Amino acid sequence: MNRKRMAASLMVLSLVACSGGASGSSTSGGGAVTGAPTPTPSPSASPAPTPSPTSSPAAFTPAAAAIPSTGGSLKLGKCVNLSNMLEAPTEGAWGRAFTDSDIANIKSKGFTGIRLPVRFSAHALAAAPYTIDATFMARVKHIVDLAVAADMAIIIDMHHYEELFTDPGGHAARFAEMWRQIGVAFKDYPSTVYFELINEPNGKLDVTNNLAVQGPALAAVRATNPTRQVVIDGPSWANIDHMLTMPFPVDPNVVPTFHYYDPQNFGFDTAPWMTPASRNDFGTAGDIAALNVVLGKIRGFIASTGRVPFVGEYGAHEIRPDAARTTYYGMVSAAFASVGVQSCAWGYTNTMHLWRDATGWTPGVADAIVTTRTLP
Repeated sequence: MNRKRMAASLMVLSLVACSGGASGSSTSGGGAVTGAPTPTPSPSASPAPTPSPTSSPAAFTPAAAAIPSTGGSLKLGKCVNLSNMLEAPTEGAWGRAFTDSDIANIKSKGFTGIRLPVRFSAHALAAAPYTIDATFMARVKHIVDLAVAADMAIIIDMHHYEELFTDPGGHAARFAEMWRQIGVAFKDYPSTVYFELINEPNGKLDVTNNLAVQGPALAAVRATNPTRQVVIDGPSWANIDHMLTMPFPVDPNVVPTFHYYDPQNFGFDTAPWMTPASRNDFGTAGDIAALNVVLGKIRGFIASTGRVPFVGEYGAHEIRPDAARTTYYGMVSAAFASVGVQSCAWGYTNTMHLWRDATGWTPGVADAIVTTRTLP
């Protein structure tokens, strides 16, 4: 989740469908957290739209996991992101830090997979040899160790490497070297520890150079992890339409991903460029139709490429009513599961909260999340 680019979504809004559109836009948002980048300021309060009739999440029925004939797959099951913890500039800057009890708490709600966003770039030397701080690497390993001990799959996701997006050529060597070090650190870990090379490529890291920059990083991983599953995001903030057309490396253990926060005026906080600026309902016939368009794209992608993607992020802003968020998380996760695709909710705490320390699990939301009937 790139919390900075809600405003940037305005620039790409003409390229992706939103508010029930068909694209499955990947742009991500989130609630304000002390010290974190803030979205475009919200407009003045206005009356909430009249809720439309909603449909049950049973509009979609989970199926068995789709099995790729090309590329790899992840055994995640029910999955959640450890949001705004290690991807902050320093842990705790965007909400509370991770605590060891979080793993058991997450597992208690039936989650079997975790995505761990990490800002390695803020903890590595700026010049060669680009060494990642040993204390920070130990912190990452500690969280991964806890997940492994709890028999949970975990994705180590490089997040918020902003300099890579503004100067891909100037940072490609550093990017690859950081992944070489990460590969060495985790080379003896179980196969249920996965790598995600870079979250939501954007800016100058686009379709013209995405694989040229990510390819050397993948090669650096493969030197020590020849068969580990590696996730690759497409450009434009992991937009589904870019995933549909981008080339992937010739590697039997690469997994595509995209992100989904549609409709944006429900998934995100309010912003002046949204029309309407905000809605507090989800599950209308239009919402179901929009999801069906996205599912059609996924089916076509699987049929034409043999690859099975997973949804690395999806979510609805915490200012929405709990009942509507419950419908959203249930229906969206069930929709992707209905075509055999796993998904990972944003987020555990700090933003788009599923869990709040003061009150516990948001009523209904985590319980509504489903996954495929089987693992790949």
